[in-house]
Amino acid sequence: MSQATQIIHNIPIDELTGAIAVPIYQTSTFVQDAPGENRGYDYARSGNPTRKALEDLAAVLENGSTGAAFASGLAAIDAVVKLLESGDEIIAVDDIYGGAFRQFTQIYRKFGISVKYVDTTDPANLLDAISAKTKLIWIETPTNPTLKITDIQAISKIAKLHDCLVCVDNTFASPVLQKPLDLGADIVLHSATKYLGGHSDLIAGLVVTKTTELGEKIKFIQNACGAVLSPFDSWLVIRGIETLELRVRQHCLNAQRIAEWLQGQPGVKKVFYPGLKSHPNHDVAERQSSGFGGVISFELEENTTEAAKTLVTSTRYFKLAESLGGVKSLISHPATMTHKSIPDEKRRAAGVEDGLIRLSVGLENAEDLIGDLHLALKAVKLKTEVAASPVC
Repeated sequence: MSQATQIIHNIPIDELTGAIAVPIYQTSTFVQDAPGENRGYDYARSGNPTRKALEDLAAVLENGSTGAAFASGLAAIDAVVKLLESGDEIIAVDDIYGGAFRQFTQIYRKFGISVKYVDTTDPANLLDAISAKTKLIWIETPTNPTLKITDIQAISKIAKLHDCLVCVDNTFASPVLQKPLDLGADIVLHSATKYLGGHSDLIAGLVVTKTTELGEKIKFIQNACGAVLSPFDSWLVIRGIETLELRVRQHCLNAQRIAEWLQGQPGVKKVFYPGLKSHPNHDVAERQSSGFGGVISFELEENTTEAAKTLVTSTRYFKLAESLGGVKSLISHPATMTHKSIPDEKRRAAGVEDGLIRLSVGLENAEDLIGDLHLALKAVKLKTEVAASPVC
């Protein structure tokens, strides 16, 4: 069965009515036949049929055993970290999502969980950093926003030798392009807000585990802490997943075209996109993924916040906004937006420069988007020239 067919036909038909769309069970509680005897559900925090349909679908898409849906991507991250205990250590990718960095350093450090940040594009760096305290390896691949690629299989082999869990944030790739559990990871995480939802109209997170045992631990945390996804938002994610394969493939086609165009443009110093042969980990991305995604970052020759702000406020089709993965193209300045919670020195060390721009390439015509960027780059050039002109 092809992946496109699998996605569509693993969305269940309602057994009660035959409804081809999953019903929204908008209820807080369920009537019991007798005390302690129910029809599979007792209270909506513990379980809801609409949410369960999404969780089961997520598990199938990632070739895992158990799915759990949360109220946001950060709530999903929170649930995974709660598998740890005080004194444990996380090794995380250095170019990490700002929200995850904030949670690790400002929330969990208070409870005795420490974090080391490592460039995992070279597995040898993990070997140098790992210790007896390390219990979780945290990978984003591609990373946000410099699109670094980590060899999931190589990292997972090292982790197994040291009895560590591996969690892969698969948000940028989606299960259409990459299957981390098949490559040795233990946990896959998604901000379902992005490509899975796909329409910039919801906030959601998903966790999928390889084993039932680990899945039961995540489900316990989900129920005990209560950050569950609502029935309506669960339904929206399911609806988004119905077109996931088509959307992601077109995102990839558009992004490849734009990345190749950006490489030759005056004013652009460097382009970050795994689909370019110039990308340092292109071969790894090609081996472990079936596509390169819809996110591009590029660094301006004038590596300043001022130049970056000029560009991101000069586009017409690329809308200046946080987030990614929707049908409309978005543009952002990570240093002052998604990664502003990361100290400047650490941010720059991870490659997130002041002049770095991130694009979430949508489903518009690629040539229209290129024209939009062309005019924005000209605006930066003009402003730079005016600033450099002598005052008479």
